[in-house]
Amino acid sequence: MSDLIRLLPDAVANQIAAGEVVQRPASAVKELLENAVDAGATQIRLLVKDAGKTLIQVIDNGSGMSETDARMSFERHATSKIREANDLFSIRTLGFRGEALASIAAIAQVELKTRKPDDEVGTCIIIEGSKVKSQEPVACPSGTTFSVKNLFYNIPARRYFLKSDNVEFRHILEEFQRVALVHPDIEFTLTNNDKPVFHLTKGNLRQRIVHIFGNQINEKLLPVEARTELVSVTGYIGKPETARKTRGEQYFFANGRFIRHPYLHHAVEQAFEELIPESAIPSYFLYIEVDPSTIDINIHPTKTEVNFQNGQLLYASIRTSVKHALGMFSLSPTIDFDTEPTFDFVAPQGYEPKAPTITVNPDYNPFRKPQNFLKSNAGMAPNRAGWEKMYEGIENKPAQQAEYQPGMDFELAPAQPQQAESTLVPESNENTTSKLFQVQNRFIVANVKSGVLIVDQRKAYERIIFERISANAEGQPVARQRVLFPQTFQLSAFDSEVISEMAEDLDNLGFEISAMGSGTFVINTVPANIPSNEIIGFIESLLEDYKKDRADSADDQRIKLARLVAGNLAVKTEKALKIEEMQQLIDELFACQVPDIAPDGSKILKIIPVNEIDKLLR
Repeated sequence: MSDLIRLLPDAVANQIAAGEVVQRPASAVKELLENAVDAGATQIRLLVKDAGKTLIQVIDNGSGMSETDARMSFERHATSKIREANDLFSIRTLGFRGEALASIAAIAQVELKTRKPDDEVGTCIIIEGSKVKSQEPVACPSGTTFSVKNLFYNIPARRYFLKSDNVEFRHILEEFQRVALVHPDIEFTLTNNDKPVFHLTKGNLRQRIVHIFGNQINEKLLPVEARTELVSVTGYIGKPETARKTRGEQYFFANGRFIRHPYLHHAVEQAFEELIPESAIPSYFLYIEVDPSTIDINIHPTKTEVNFQNGQLLYASIRTSVKHALGMFSLSPTIDFDTEPTFDFVAPQGYEPKAPTITVNPDYNPFRKPQNFLKSNAGMAPNRAGWEKMYEGIENKPAQQAEYQPGMDFELAPAQPQQAESTLVPESNENTTSKLFQVQNRFIVANVKSGVLIVDQRKAYERIIFERISANAEGQPVARQRVLFPQTFQLSAFDSEVISEMAEDLDNLGFEISAMGSGTFVINTVPANIPSNEIIGFIESLLEDYKKDRADSADDQRIKLARLVAGNLAVKTEKALKIEEMQQLIDELFACQVPDIAPDGSKILKIIPVNEIDKLLR
């Protein structure tokens, strides 16, 4: 029998490694930007076309590479950062695995131009699918230019599973911001389809945050700083009033590397406890410095998840430093009890202050009746004529007195309105009178022939709104209301791309939102029944829900968006209803295609038969 185990060819091994390193164009962007930072560049330019599917180009003015290094950089496990295994626990650089360029070259057409400052000519290498097509000297500026063309051209299945250009560019934008936020001393430029998106000049950390997220965030940042022998926490947090329902401005960096850490995120939320609503998310940009030997960054392929040796100490340091920042910077007015209030009075010119005097009338007697009393009240003389008419017929109208019963409230309940006829007779076509009433302003209870019908009021509204919006999304006219004063709101570059992706579907649902540039948007019209003071919060909730679970196809995306709009509109519908409003709600619900199931799959109504009610009372 022949042997079964054999070594994989290098090209196949590189493609397998690329599955871990390069999941999408943003993964290649991350690796190339980190390599440019490690090369000591002070200027880095990123150019993408078709969300990175056609072209990803990173140009830096770093140290460059020699001819030999340029060729070796495409070999697997080739790196200048590690010499032995112990070096893994003292890493302060970004790209250290030595698999990035080899993985990228295995699934794309790559061109590398590089030159060291001391060399007269540089090196140009062209590789397609791990195969070197050419290597020759070239005249080029010092530094490195890395061009990745036609990503996944030789793996059609991987290219097929990529999302739309808007979604993929948002991921690229996210990786770009993460690298730019931790290196404010480097100038970054981002161009998408020949249109400039960012030009971030050198500056301090606060300036970098403002350049990325807009000028409106400048006055909302509070500095954070805490240093101990084991850990250092610095950066900025947003004021409590800037907390939003959407994510996007929550950043942790450990030793110059972006990380995700739910445990540390909880520490920040605890510091903001009782200062922001429960559903709001605070903004923060926190930079953590620890001894590299106390952190393991090699536990995840993307290196965004890490392990800290002193996690509890770090939790306490972050929570304390954030609380200190919130208490230090005048978030609430203070009163100085040691300072006496003064009255500032500027005397007019020529004014001479005089001491106050008291004038007393020695002839005043409070017990003496005024002589002119009758004269002054002559117009108010009593009129006793015809007083009997005020009491005519009163003996024929007995007073209505409520007989006291044990447990009765002292405040009488208002009279109930006339009961209307109900159309809810599931088991009979006879016209019978159904009594409708509410329970806790949440449920509508109706008397039907087979028992008792209980309807969840909010879910019923959600089903009605969902089917109405779904019909509107399919081309039927939508009920819009124009905002009296157009409302303006700001979004980050990432959220701006999300809104742009939702624009067409939002317009079909009744929203008219105009982009004003630099992340500024104006709301002109909204669907009917949205209060004007809740429009911005509604858009933020809709945006956050959409980001949590984005649909793939256009039809799924439209249905999901309709479900989100219906859910957000129905949240505020727990209110007291008149009998006519309850009947109308019931009628509209049973006119829906699916009256018993809410858009999220839960039940809207339930009929409790009489025999079950009888069992409950035995």
